Order: sequence, then structure tokens, then C-alpha cells
Amino acid sequence: MTTESAPDVPQKRRRGFWVFLRDVLVIIVIAALVSFLVKSFVVRSFYIPSASMEKTLLVNDRILVDELTPRWTGYERGDVVVFADPGGWLPVQAKEPRGPVVLEWFDGLLTLIGLSSSDSEDHLVKRLIGLPGDHVVCCNSLGQITINDAPIDELSYLSLPEGDTAASNEPFDVTVPEESIWVLGDNRDRSQDARAHQDLPSGGFVPLDNVVGKAFLTTWPLPRIGTIDGHHDVFNGVPEPD
Repeated sequence: MTTESAPDVPQKRRRGFWVFLRDVLVIIVIAALVSFLVKSFVVRSFYIPSASMEKTLLVNDRILVDELTPRWTGYERGDVVVFADPGGWLPVQAKEPRGPVVLEWFDGLLTLIGLSSSDSEDHLVKRLIGLPGDHVVCCNSLGQITINDAPIDELSYLSLPEGDTAASNEPFDVTVPEESIWVLGDNRDRSQDARAHQDLPSGGFVPLDNVVGKAFLTTWPLPRIGTIDGHHDVFNGVPEPD
């Protein structure tokens, strides 16, 4: 009669554990890579730090920004866009004390793969009013902005003091340069937008290279989940610039 040695059960279990751990790590790496690619080329998350876009966007709203579509279709008047500071729009902020290294590293990793938005304070969100070549003027006798001599009625989305119907209390007359846009906040009296930065070298215009993409969805808080309206119908009557 032959005798066979009993299988080495602990050794098999150890090998099975390491195979399982390897598979989990591979899945995590692949998921992180996919998230990074999505953030870099498709969609990105930001939060709203100020009231400049009320009533469209509220403080601490979380939004998703479409980075991909505008690369193919371009931007439209009315789009709500997120862009990096062209220089001098945001105040210089004192560097906050460093937190625990592990937490900073973890937050940096989440930002890298698009699950956090710690770089939101380096960006701004406004509504696109003027495209390259547009002649944008404020305001006509009704308090409306005109684009290429066509008035636009923005009252459907502006947040204005009661009884005030003027789209801006600061007059301006600009022609948007090539490869740039003119942007304003919906909360006109509380928005440090293009009007406030005309004395900068950029003239208050935002280079298209600084634009991250078009905001299309509010994701947080839960009661505010929904699409972000570009109100493109407001701009239907605007002719193309000469």
C-alpha cells in the first residue's frame, strides 16, 4: 500500500492570499489610471468657493466640468466655464500650515485621479458672454448688454438686488481678442469678473488656453443635483462678429 503526504494547506493559503493581494493591487492601479485619464481628458470635479455665480451655483456646490466636448465643438455664449487664473484675478493667499504628510499625500492623490478638488481655489467659474471677435457693450437704455449691437435679456439667470434690472452697474465697451473670451458672474454686483480686471495686462480677457472646460452638472449637495443651464436661447439673436 502506498502512502501519500498530506497537502501543505498553510502554504497554499499563503500563496492564495498573495495572489488575491496582487489582483487587488492591479485593480486599484488600473482604476487610478482610468480615473486619472478621465480627469485629464474627459471630466473633472470642482467646488464653488464664492457667491459670484448665484443663483446658478451656490457656495460649496460641487460641479462636474466637461473637458472633452469643447475640444471638438468649441464654446458657446452662455456656457458656464471653469478656468485657471489668467493672472491677478485671485488674491494672493497666505500658505496654510502643512497638515499631516499622509493626509496631504492622500488628498493630492485623490485630486490627481479626480476624486477630490483641492485645486478649486486656483480656478474660477463664470458665464461666457463674449467669444473671440465679439463687440460687447454695457449697457443700452434698458440696462441690457449688447453683443455685436444685439441686446441680450439675462434676467432669467441673473441675481440682482430687488428692483434693479441693469445687467451691470459698471459700464464697459470691449472687443474680445482672438483666442480669448469675456466672462461675467451671474451675481453681477458680487462678482470680481472681467469688468474688475481690465487694468491688468490681459485686459480682463481670459485666454482660451486657460479654460478647463464647461460645467454641466451639480453633484452636491444632494438636493441640488442637476444639470447646469447655459441659457443659450438668450444669445440666439446675436449675430456673428464682423
